[in-house]
Amino acid sequence: MRKTFIEELKWRGMLHDIMPGTEELLNKEMAIGYIGFDPTSDSLGVGNMVQIMTLLHFQQAGHKPIALVGGATGMVGDPSGKSAERNLLDENTLNYNLACQRKQLEKFLNFNSGANSAEIVNNYDWFKNFSFLDFIRDVGKHISINYMLAKDSVKNRLENGMSFTEFSYQLVQGYDFYYLWKTKDVKLQMGGSDQWGNIVTGTELIRRKAGGDAFALTTPLIKKADGTKFGKTESGNVWLDRAKTSPYKFYQFWLNASDDDVKNYIRIFTLFSKEEIERLETEHNAAPHLRILQKALSKDITIRVHSEADFIAAVEASEILFGKGTAEQLQKLSEEDFLSVFEGVEQFEIAKSEIESGISIIDFTTEKAKIFSSKSEAKKMIQAGGVAINKSKIENLELKVNSEHYINNKYILIQKGKKNYYVIKVV
Repeated sequence: MRKTFIEELKWRGMLHDIMPGTEELLNKEMAIGYIGFDPTSDSLGVGNMVQIMTLLHFQQAGHKPIALVGGATGMVGDPSGKSAERNLLDENTLNYNLACQRKQLEKFLNFNSGANSAEIVNNYDWFKNFSFLDFIRDVGKHISINYMLAKDSVKNRLENGMSFTEFSYQLVQGYDFYYLWKTKDVKLQMGGSDQWGNIVTGTELIRRKAGGDAFALTTPLIKKADGTKFGKTESGNVWLDRAKTSPYKFYQFWLNASDDDVKNYIRIFTLFSKEEIERLETEHNAAPHLRILQKALSKDITIRVHSEADFIAAVEASEILFGKGTAEQLQKLSEEDFLSVFEGVEQFEIAKSEIESGISIIDFTTEKAKIFSSKSEAKKMIQAGGVAINKSKIENLELKVNSEHYINNKYILIQKGKKNYYVIKVV
């Protein structure tokens, strides 16, 4: 039995607002619906995953999903949820960003499934030859200033001022919906709850300009239980592009979710069934310290965004940092993963010429890298078995550190005790 889209969103906690008649439309026919994506970066972030998953559920319920990448709207800027106007991008940058985002969307949506194949459209294609005079005549006359001023996205910015460019954004987005309704029979626009005002401007434009019916649906904005912004870490956004967020960091983001958050995340960001999730929750509640939900979530989403090999590498890298990893696992780490694992660890630099001939481990840890304050302290700790080089315990006080100890031809890892790591970079 095919899943019902609205019921699927409801039990997953992914439904915020829905226009009357929307569910009836979806139950009656294969509908075509779309979501817009912001093209101001060359990668989508985990914040976009809510909308990606919405389109995925939409397609799995038998409907046709369209991802609209805003080549035109990216040149304008959306005031929704913003406290300031964003920088506008040139056409070449936008086109590059769109191409990168398309590759990411293709990992989730099926672009070759017959009638309900996913599709990507760029609103620059229909705006590039649309003159300003034509726009204000054919679009602007249908929506009143009073209607536009009543939108929260506008009201919240009026006190500090907003440009005409951003004020007009809802008309531009409204025309997107009208254009897709007219040319592709799109009857539904979806998005985050902060987009409700812009979306219903589109349904209103379709009604006033053409007497047509169109529908709207929004998902809740994801917030963390502690009040901090979802998708943000101390080092910034969490991206789907491995060059911006390594698979190890991506995996760690989900693995470190709190118990309060993970029960929400596992419903929204995985395709696990209700029964599977309830079983995992029962197991998790019986032994919270095992972090069963976090492990299931981080495995599923890391494999789908990156690959199974990346997931395995991330798990092995985590074991290295937390004491269980081996020297062999350490040597297998890519430079990207090595630097991700030991990000924030104290680093020292040593000239390549100094290390080629070999440096005694005592001198290395006291003079070259200030790991110990004195040679006697270093000697005592090594003799007690408390120092390791590249995850191998040092048992010989006469050990010489040389090029044979390189990781990725330029790093050496020293561990003091169980938790203190130092990265030495050979330059």
